[in-house]
Parts: sequence; C-alpha cells; structure tokens
Amino acid sequence: MQYNNFYCEGDLKTGKLPTSDDSSITTDYTAWKALKTKLSESVNAGQCFSNGIVSTYSLAYTASSAYAGGVLAPNGDMHFIPDQATKGQKISASGIISTYSLFSGGYCGGVLTPNGNIHFVPRTASVGQKISSSGIVSTYSLVYTSSYAYSGGVLAPNGDIYFVPMSASIGQKVSVSGVVSTYSLIYTSTNAYCGGVLAPNGDIHFIPYYRIVGQKVSAVGVVSTYNLVYTTASAYVGGVLSPNGDIHFVPNSAIVGQKISAEGVVSTYSLAYTVANAYRGGILAPNGDIYFIPDSAIVGQKISIAGIVSTYSLVHTIANSYWGAILMPNDVAYFMPYGAAVGQKISLLSGKPFDYGIYYSPWFNKF
Repeated sequence: MQYNNFYCEGDLKTGKLPTSDDSSITTDYTAWKALKTKLSESVNAGQCFSNGIVSTYSLAYTASSAYAGGVLAPNGDMHFIPDQATKGQKISASGIISTYSLFSGGYCGGVLTPNGNIHFVPRTASVGQKISSSGIVSTYSLVYTSSYAYSGGVLAPNGDIYFVPMSASIGQKVSVSGVVSTYSLIYTSTNAYCGGVLAPNGDIHFIPYYRIVGQKVSAVGVVSTYNLVYTTASAYVGGVLSPNGDIHFVPNSAIVGQKISAEGVVSTYSLAYTVANAYRGGILAPNGDIYFIPDSAIVGQKISIAGIVSTYSLVHTIANSYWGAILMPNDVAYFMPYGAAVGQKISLLSGKPFDYGIYYSPWFNKF
C-alpha cells in the first residue's frame, strides 16, 4: 500500500513515513477529496453509534500541570507532551504505560514529522526537543524563545512544522530537514492563539484564545488575518477538522461554538454546556462526531457531523484535568493528563474504523 503523508495510505505498522515533501494539498482540494472519501466510509458506517464508553486507566507518572497534548508515533506508541512533567510518558499500541527520560519540560502540543520524529512545541522551554521514531530523545536550538511563546503546532503541506504563536511576537517553524527559522506575523498579542488546524486547502488556522482576529498561514507560507464572529477572553483552545471540511474551535471559556468552513466562512452555533475553562482540544471519532476534551468541565460535550450538540457523562472530573487527546488505531481516545492523577479514555464504537494512516494524518494527529 502506497503512502501519502496527508491522508490515509501507508505502511505505518513498520514505522515508515515519507521523506520527501508532499505538495498535494492545493487549492483544488485534491488531497482533501481523497481523505474525505475515506472519512465518509467510516462516518456512514458509524451513524448508528452514539456515545462511546468512558473509563479510566492508571498512569505511571503524575504531576501538577504534567502534560499538554499528545502525538501518535509510527510504531503505535502515543506520547504525552511534557509541560511541567520531569519524565516522558507513553502508551503502547497494546495499552502498556511507561516512562522515559527527558531533557526538560516546558512544551505544549507536538507534531509528527515526515521522517518519524515527534517535535514538542516550546511554550516556556528555551530549547527544542524531539523524540525519534526509534525512541531517542534529543534537543536542538531555537531561533526565538520567549515565555509562553507557542502553544501547539501543525505540519504544513511542504513538511514544515509551524509553531502556533501564543505570546510570541514572531512565527517560528522547523523544516523537514530540521532547519529552524522565523517568519513575520500580522497580528501578535499576549495569549493570542492556542492550537492550530490544517484546513482542506492547506491553510493553517491558529485557534483564537484571547484574540479578536483570526490568523492563518497559507500552503505557500503567506500569513493573513480574517474576521471572527465571536471573541472573548480564554475563548477557544485547539480545534478539530470535521469530515465536511469545517474547522470547529474547541470552547474553553466561550459561551458559543465557532467554526470556519472549507470556503472560509466563519459562523457560530449554540453549545449544550458552558463553564470557564471547560474544554481544551478535541478529537474526531470514526462516526464523524467531534468530542471536546474536558479541562474543568464536569460533563463531556460533542458535536455530530449533522451539527447536533450534546453532552455525555465523564468518569473522572477535576479542575484543569486534561489537555487534549489522541485517537489510537484501536479507536480508543486517550485524554492527556494535565492535573488529573488518573487517565481517562473513550472507547469509540464505530461500524468501520478509519483507514490506518488517517490516525497519523497532519489533519488530526496533533494538538
């Protein structure tokens, strides 16, 4: 089976990822159409399923503000991204939890690169850190560092990793060959954006946290801004791409939902549950539902592919509990423990799992 980095093909069970640039995401939506076809097969087969089964799992290491986001590695391990944690933590494809040594913490979100490395996105860290497909942890120099600089990252169509600017005054990216460079932003501010999403046309959208304008980077590196319908402090953290091409911003303290269509139209919708610091990040289930991941919320919330918003019960709740989640190929979504002392997961029922490579796609495998 051939592999295209941007949708659903590949010999990922052997840990192989592409080493060349992939420019197949273009304004004619070539790669998106291929991905959407594969997504639709699972969505259509899973329409009879509603809420997944929520349960908890034991962690090997816990700490205050421990991990912020996760990334799925080529060998099937899912790595937690260390914020204040002093140890790395991962879950194997068979569900075994273990720890490993790190150089430092201070990261929020991560990105899987075409060569199989996972780059941690520096939030307060002054050096870059990555883990190879063979499990070797190493550091590298950054061009720009600042307190709460970046939060989350996205892999661009040409293989560059774009760090999402939180309080940084300039953008920063890492090329597929590991070269770190900066680029100019149009709009910067404290706590500006948190998390990013790759759109069907190859644009990278930064998710508005405290900011009053949207900002994006095109597939060819052009930075631009656009108007939002709703803004507030701590509005949204992270986003998820829906099978219909909409990007849903995940509500943190927002009292309405907000999304941007594949054509760039921004709109809002009603939520079933709102509270300060409610959710951080989300995942797409095989049946097309988007699950928001609980931060301080005491109930889960999701939105169906038809746009129906509903809630579901959680097993464990605490303030600042989880930051982001990753869906593994067994269709279990693991929440990343930020302040929680136990893990939480959802076994998502579906009529047909995603094609294997979708779990690794830059459209979904990130915070």
